[in-house]
Amino acid sequence: MGGPGDPPEGTPEGGPGGAEDEYRSVVFDESFVRAARLQEFSAQERIADHAPAVRRRPPLRRGLSRQALVLVFLIAVAFGTAIYMGVRHPYQTPATSGPPAEPLRMTVIPLAPQGKVPGATDTEHLYANSPAAQFRIGAEGVPLPAARRTAHFSDSQVTNALSIAKDYIVRSALYPEVLTGDQTRPVRVLLDPEQLDQFDQSFAHPAADGRHAPTGWLVRFDPSQAELADRKIRVQGTLQAAETDSSTLEVTADHTFVYALRATGGEKGTEASLFTVRRELHFRFDREDLRLHQAQLVVSYVQAGPLSCADDSTNRLHPLLAGQTAKEGGPAGTDPYATGGATALCGSLAVGSQPKV
Repeated sequence: MGGPGDPPEGTPEGGPGGAEDEYRSVVFDESFVRAARLQEFSAQERIADHAPAVRRRPPLRRGLSRQALVLVFLIAVAFGTAIYMGVRHPYQTPATSGPPAEPLRMTVIPLAPQGKVPGATDTEHLYANSPAAQFRIGAEGVPLPAARRTAHFSDSQVTNALSIAKDYIVRSALYPEVLTGDQTRPVRVLLDPEQLDQFDQSFAHPAADGRHAPTGWLVRFDPSQAELADRKIRVQGTLQAAETDSSTLEVTADHTFVYALRATGGEKGTEASLFTVRRELHFRFDREDLRLHQAQLVVSYVQAGPLSCADDSTNRLHPLLAGQTAKEGGPAGTDPYATGGATALCGSLAVGSQPKV
């Protein structure tokens, strides 16, 4: 039986059922009618003007909705607040960055022998009969200690600081191109950028002022006088790390290097001798240094011999070789009236520090 709106004989076959009429759910409310682009003329208008049945309506102009206006207002307020905060509170360096890098303070002390420098053609014999007999060879003599975290630095950060310090020590005292050549870049690339001007000034205009001596930055010999007789340099020393404040780590390095040297261009049977350098270096690291694998070298204390006190050890070391003795005379005079200078120092090389041959 059909529904109230169906024909008495029922819905024709194939036609939509009354309950399924899709148009029953359409509601032609006022907004729908107003939004229509076409409008039908009234019967009176069509009779009077003989106009078409419909006419086109101009598009309905709508302003911004209330939600859009609120959103625009909030964006404007946020932008204005950002500008205000930028003016009142400009960007400041994070508290985690350390203080500016200090200039390197250096002391280089020549050690003069008390007699002739002992020598031998066999470098292994020299080492075996010297205090360096038990020293390790090369970078193996600069072992890393066990790293322990500090109050503000992790284990990995402490290890990183020790590794950078070791890298500097190896490059500045063991690289042949640095020791007997003019290469400085392997050392320079490890320094904090704030120390590069001082480093460059030291090599461009060496001065014995406690600030600009190349031999305070690295070990290098006069290549016209001496060359390595054995590349197996003996090394022994220690590395220690400590936290100085919440943003700074400090590493102290104390190492002794023993080099076998002979006269430059000497024949095969030329005797070699041992030359000793004691270096105490203080490194400083902030978090930026650790991230960039660089260091601040703040203190360099060097003792080296056998040397003559009368020779200038500021730019290069001029070692006394086998059979040679120290020149007469002491270090350069010190002017107490001069400002910005450093006192010229010289020591005596203990007899026991020389090999017994």
